[in-house]
Amino acid sequence: MNFNGMWLPQDEEPRRQEGPTRGERECLVGYLEHYRGTLALKCDGLDAAQLATRAVPPSNISLLGLVRHMARVEQSWFRRVIEDRMDIPRLFQDDDGGFDLPDADDELVRASHALWQDEIAYAREVLDRTDLDAVVDVHGEPTEVRDIIVHMIEEYARHCGHADLVRECVDGRTGQ
Repeated sequence: MNFNGMWLPQDEEPRRQEGPTRGERECLVGYLEHYRGTLALKCDGLDAAQLATRAVPPSNISLLGLVRHMARVEQSWFRRVIEDRMDIPRLFQDDDGGFDLPDADDELVRASHALWQDEIAYAREVLDRTDLDAVVDVHGEPTEVRDIIVHMIEEYARHCGHADLVRECVDGRTGQ
């Protein structure tokens, strides 16, 4: 299927935005949601072994590892930092940020994606009830929530670039 270099036909693009954003919050949330959707799209249609493939040696980055890592990132920033619940242990505390994988099987894939989606859902709730001007503690520095959201966009964008490369190595698929 060739869609002129696109992953999907434009009318099936799940990340399509209906018109321009209005205001800072809508813009920031729109970009964050776009990148969350991009990572999900890059994982779509692969089996457990493909998702766990470390395609760019010597790196241990895999698509499944990226999903687990982003669950950790969502949990850390929204639950631990914005809600000031640093008593909650970080996900994959003993692992390499979620990138070190046990043997990947369908159950690990399901559990990892469910964890990531649960953390995203929780993060959305936190963001819905939190003002962007709110100030939280980040390593002893007062930081506005808007800075954390920009950091989340940056984190997803960087890792979606990794996901592009890994997916291309796994099955040659590129675009979007």
